[in-house]
Amino acid sequence: MTDFSYQLYSSRNYPPLADTLKMLAECGYTQVEGYGALFDGDVDLGALRADVEAAGLTMPTAHIGLDIMRDDPGRAIEIARTLGLEAVFGPYLQEPDRPGTAEGWAAFGLELAEAAKPLLDAGFTVGWHNHDFEFTRVGGELPMDLILGASDDLTVEFDVAWCVKGGEDPLAWIAAHGDRIASAHIKDIAPEGDCADEDGWADVGHGTIEWPPIIAALRATNCRWYIAEHDNPNDHHRFAARSLATMQSF
Repeated sequence: MTDFSYQLYSSRNYPPLADTLKMLAECGYTQVEGYGALFDGDVDLGALRADVEAAGLTMPTAHIGLDIMRDDPGRAIEIARTLGLEAVFGPYLQEPDRPGTAEGWAAFGLELAEAAKPLLDAGFTVGWHNHDFEFTRVGGELPMDLILGASDDLTVEFDVAWCVKGGEDPLAWIAAHGDRIASAHIKDIAPEGDCADEDGWADVGHGTIEWPPIIAALRATNCRWYIAEHDNPNDHHRFAARSLATMQSF
């Protein structure tokens, strides 16, 4: 039986976190994924872990910013160890920081690989979480391919919906890089014109993505974590419950 996870970024607009954790456990989730704002400043990491465990959940994965991994690796390792993480994924590049050439993306891959070394040496899985721009071809090449080409030690948290938004076929990419997929974001896209108040995203199984072949393909890879995500739900309980029901039906 798969333990399904939930990206807590989906509920960032629904404080307090303790209530969200309780809601997710009551829905039937067993895992959650952390994101950068939860670790900002002098946050009590021990208290955060205690809140997660008090709800009967675990946090095996989290997003930690590349700036922290690169500039303060000790802090990145502290976050990972204190929270009991198994894997850390870099989450995002702001638009001004995104390379405009294939060579630039290859260089970014090398930068990520270098930043990942302390975490890798400490025993953690490290990778990159894609958006659409890593699946928008530059000079005929996919930035995501160039990132992974920098080091065999890097993995990817494969966001299926963003791959589709980037114009690529997720099944083809899974077939080519399944050995590098450590985690997957299970996120759905609303039909054109629907869910405008939710930025065009849908609850898993209630959008346009044909999930059965994608899940079958992911199950044939090294993917360990399946994580529900919605970037802007107008009802996070509805999203959590309906998405878990869909994922459990796979």
